[in-house]
Amino acid sequence: MSPKRTDAAAGAAIPFTFDGRRLEGRAGDTIASALLANGVRIVGRSFKYHRPRGIWGAWTEEPNALVDVSLDGRTTPNLRATTEPLVAGMAVRSVNAYPTAEGDRGAFLDRFSAFIPAGFYYKTFLWPDWHLFEPRIRAMAGLGRLDPDNSPAADWPQINATCDVLVVGAGPAGLAAAMAAAGAGRSVI
Repeated sequence: MSPKRTDAAAGAAIPFTFDGRRLEGRAGDTIASALLANGVRIVGRSFKYHRPRGIWGAWTEEPNALVDVSLDGRTTPNLRATTEPLVAGMAVRSVNAYPTAEGDRGAFLDRFSAFIPAGFYYKTFLWPDWHLFEPRIRAMAGLGRLDPDNSPAADWPQINATCDVLVVGAGPAGLAAAMAAAGAGRSVI
């Protein structure tokens, strides 16, 4: 623990890792508060130039502190570190950084920012070789990593329904359409 905590913050120690580094938080911490208490200042990188990003806000307005969290064999991408409570055994990883937020290999792109204007890849990496560049550009600009075999979506209920009329929207027109179809004996969702 660092000296950034007061004596009043004493409580049960909660072990977790951030980018493979073993850290410790306290009961009641969010991921962000535990990272700050451990002296972690860079929690992610910007999309395009991989510039360092730290914790800016204290709640849902936080734009920079998105993290991937692995716990009990499940990984959930793009959680806000400022709203997610710290749980013992969490493996927290920064997004848009490789291998870590502190030592991101993509940070060299910032040196070329004058030569990489907005939308440069739409004009530079064109057909017929676009298929060679596109996967790498997407990987460098993406956020969290989604593992389809290890997704919480597997636990979500699945419902299959059929209907004669499907109404999307509950405004005046949608309600009128649903009422008219139901009045005509059609099944409506």
